[in-house]
Amino acid sequence: FEVLPIARVGDDPAGRGLIQEMNEVGIETSHIQLVAELPTLFSVCFQYPDRTGGNITTSNSAASRLSQTDIEAAINFLRTGASKVIALAMPEVPLEVRRQFLELAKGSGAFCVASFAGAEVRPALESGVFHNVDLVSLNASEAEQLIGLPLSREAADVLVSDCQKLLVDSYPELKVIVTAGKSGAYGITAREWRFCPAPKVGVASTAGAGDALLGGVIAALAGGIPFLGSGRRDDSSNKGLIESALDMGVLLASYKCLSPHTIHPEAAPQSLVEFASRLDWSLSPDVAKLLTPPYPGPGCEKPGEASGEKR
Repeated sequence: FEVLPIARVGDDPAGRGLIQEMNEVGIETSHIQLVAELPTLFSVCFQYPDRTGGNITTSNSAASRLSQTDIEAAINFLRTGASKVIALAMPEVPLEVRRQFLELAKGSGAFCVASFAGAEVRPALESGVFHNVDLVSLNASEAEQLIGLPLSREAADVLVSDCQKLLVDSYPELKVIVTAGKSGAYGITAREWRFCPAPKVGVASTAGAGDALLGGVIAALAGGIPFLGSGRRDDSSNKGLIESALDMGVLLASYKCLSPHTIHPEAAPQSLVEFASRLDWSLSPDVAKLLTPPYPGPGCEKPGEASGEKR
């Protein structure tokens, strides 16, 4: 499928280099604008001795200049793709611009995905952004902002219960991912939830793992894999069946952690199959078909509907 970023980068070596890297892998870059007076967004990733970490991102970058005009320039793409479009809105772009983008995308029939920085979660709720989102990905601190409860093993059931209450009351069709660092990730809907534990791997860097997890989930949904599987994996052995989009996301995030780069340069379907085999994880027939050539072509289902789920 075609990837169409809508973004602004600095007219500097970093910005021009990013555009070149995207072009080299076939990403359409006609909607990426160069900004002469501001630098490309810069982020410092840090890691503690226990391998946890985070990042500090500049706020005075070219990304902050993305505007509604930039969004409207790509609206024809949204309308042309209709229900086969996945619209993804990420942080570092102004929240109001992302709200407008998701509103246009939702109105065009796209499957809408978003993530938010911790300080944005409450303003996003208050501005109505979540009404135009089909899938949201949050880390532990961002989930705390969503329901006002620290995420811990002891409080997991309470967190899930409170999150499901919010979904039932206000967002009955919303799918929620809550990442729990090295523990794994939760997948939550108004009707059910699953926890997928992460395997123990040699970690080179966790920077970018959350984005990799979301990317794995989106790719699996696009391939017709259901959001949640039939049950939890065996926590004691970390062995199990990769059968859901959530499982795929955790698998890709774990694989990413093997690399010091924010995007693992060797991430590909075959490398994920080999990684799962090393973990002694098996693939469901549908996931194996998705990851094994010849790869299936695009279907007619909207993401999440292949197994009877509503979007």
